[in-house]
Amino acid sequence: MKLELYKFDTCPFCRRVMKYIEQSGRTDVEYHDIHKSAADRERLIRDGGMEQVPCLFIDGKPMYESSDIIAWLKANPAV
Repeated sequence: MKLELYKFDTCPFCRRVMKYIEQSGRTDVEYHDIHKSAADRERLIRDGGMEQVPCLFIDGKPMYESSDIIAWLKANPAV
């Protein structure tokens, strides 16, 4: 399963998700900072349909809202 988190560092909701990922010890989430990479920002808009972060792409399908992302990560622990 491919997990990609689109975020930027000063977003409080992104920080919440990243804190959970760090505390859970997950290493299977790839980070993409939309303020540091124009290509990442363009992909977020193209494939996700909007510029909202955090956005977790799960095998290419976007999921928004920090609480939904954390709930999904809890329900689907890393193997």
